[in-house]
Amino acid sequence: MTVRFQHSGDIWRDFPELVPGVIVARGITRDVSADDRLATYGEIAAKRLATASEGELPEIQAWRRAFSKMGLKPTQYRCASESLLRRFRKEGALPRLHPLIDLCNAVSIAYAIPVAVFDLAEIAGYMEVRYATGDETYLTFSGETEHPSAGEVIFADAAGEAHARRWTNRQSGRSAVRDTTADVLIVAEALHGTAQDDVASLIATLSDELTALWQAAPRSAILSPSAPAFTT
Repeated sequence: MTVRFQHSGDIWRDFPELVPGVIVARGITRDVSADDRLATYGEIAAKRLATASEGELPEIQAWRRAFSKMGLKPTQYRCASESLLRRFRKEGALPRLHPLIDLCNAVSIAYAIPVAVFDLAEIAGYMEVRYATGDETYLTFSGETEHPSAGEVIFADAAGEAHARRWTNRQSGRSAVRDTTADVLIVAEALHGTAQDDVASLIATLSDELTALWQAAPRSAILSPSAPAFTT
């Protein structure tokens, strides 16, 4: 299965500070344990939160500015990493869902950078982060169908399915990782001042973990305006 991921030219124009990292990994299964790794990343997040709230972190502040630019109230619509950090700060742990999701969530809070994971089997043709036309369909986790508003930033495939709404705020139930998921697309995006180094470190960290836990031989890339697409 060929995979293509990219951001539209409009997104690069409006958010030139964006740094996306992409991983494709195959051969994912549920029957692994990542408990020791989760604890390590949780400790990193806890140390950061001991000296600052999640909203004070530069990674989160950059996403809040982006959400404001998109016309969204940042404290009403939070990026995925802020929501995870907020829950982690309040509860001291994150819910366990699937070893891969648990790992990506743990790495996300350690870096304070949103990490999205998509089941490749549910993506038609390609995935592009772009502005919605208003004709796309989005499947909620409860099974309801929605239509993103025109101009909303979404993750869209060739069939017009929106696999995430409000950029890094709300992922679709259609391509969520399940017990049957084998091949995945992982996307990490950041906008803060040291995003280039931080996203590269995050992608390397996740790639190492995928290799150690699943022998997945992941392929990855850091995208830019001059190299905006990843194909494998």
